[in-house]
Amino acid sequence: MEEKYLETERLKIAALTPRQLKLWTENVEELERELGCSCRAEPMEGIFKAIVEGQVKRAFADSENYLWHSFWLIIRKSDNVVVGSADFKNPPDEKGEVEIGYGLGKEFEHHGYMTETVAAMCGWALGQEGVKHIIAETLPDNFPSQRILTRCGFKQYESGKTLWWKL
Repeated sequence: MEEKYLETERLKIAALTPRQLKLWTENVEELERELGCSCRAEPMEGIFKAIVEGQVKRAFADSENYLWHSFWLIIRKSDNVVVGSADFKNPPDEKGEVEIGYGLGKEFEHHGYMTETVAAMCGWALGQEGVKHIIAETLPDNFPSQRILTRCGFKQYESGKTLWWKL
């Protein structure tokens, strides 16, 4: 399976293959050796680990579309440190929508890494067959995430317990 990378000025955004995604949940040290990086972002625990494990199952079950199920590690080029991760939650639906999710390690917030990542990943996704829109969900009080989406061209289209955004 061919590895997929996106690059920005400061970042290398690596889509994990299904095997690498599984390795991330079971043996992060081995994944670090394989990718030549150091994972210092969100720890693989709790609800985050449960989400990633669910995506592992989907990535193996639908390996042709694994890029839509996997997580993409955000690797800072200057020192090969993983600062965060992002994902598309599923392949494009019948309306041509995909949902993006993302997170950074606390120490890496407020440096523009996620804006750079979301812009690159959305650019890639909109170039894929069947993708017309990218959506994202934020909590009403998650202003940093809302600023990222606004900077990347998203517009809020629904509000309630959560806010929904569309590009």
